[in-house]
Amino acid sequence: MTIVRGDDGLTIFNSMRLSEEGLKELASLGEVKHVVRIGGFHGRDDGFYRERFGAKVYAIEGQRYVRDMDPSKAGIDPYMEPDEWLSEESPLPLTDAKLKVFSTSNPPEAVCLLERHGGILITGDSLQHSPTPDEFFNWPAKVMMKRFGFFKPYNVGPGWLQFAHPTANDVRSVLDLEFEHVLPGHGAAVIGNAKAKFRPVIGGELKGCHT
Repeated sequence: MTIVRGDDGLTIFNSMRLSEEGLKELASLGEVKHVVRIGGFHGRDDGFYRERFGAKVYAIEGQRYVRDMDPSKAGIDPYMEPDEWLSEESPLPLTDAKLKVFSTSNPPEAVCLLERHGGILITGDSLQHSPTPDEFFNWPAKVMMKRFGFFKPYNVGPGWLQFAHPTANDVRSVLDLEFEHVLPGHGAAVIGNAKAKFRPVIGGELKGCHT
């Protein structure tokens, strides 16, 4: 989860429900005003922050809030709707932020660029940085996720590529953005020279992409 302080309060990306202790720490940072969903497979805790803090929820056009591993599956009614739908042209609650939407991803996926400190890219499932499992992974999860290529530094999310099938050109278009840092939805922050660190894998073979 990434928290950004804006002019009118806090904006949350990649929301996760915190413990009561964690929620107290969150409240100490400021008032939670906005929740922005960028990950097509994320968003299950967005509604909690709307109910708890009265936060406004934003989602990318085409994303759905469903209780299923495949949000794009037909015939499943959404359990909630966002307060506002977003496109690349939509204004965001942070004045120095803009979206880049991977339009060929199904479900839609986006990244958010904060135009400060050389460019800070907030990602969902697209760009990840998990060189090794942390203490929260149990043994079966470590084995399975290593097998599927999740534990790599400066990675393009293998699950996203395999299940959302963006085109390679769409994925590589993220390199058109100017950024020095990446705050991923999965893994550790990459501080400094992030674009150069991710460039080799983005420019390499992207298994699961459509041509």
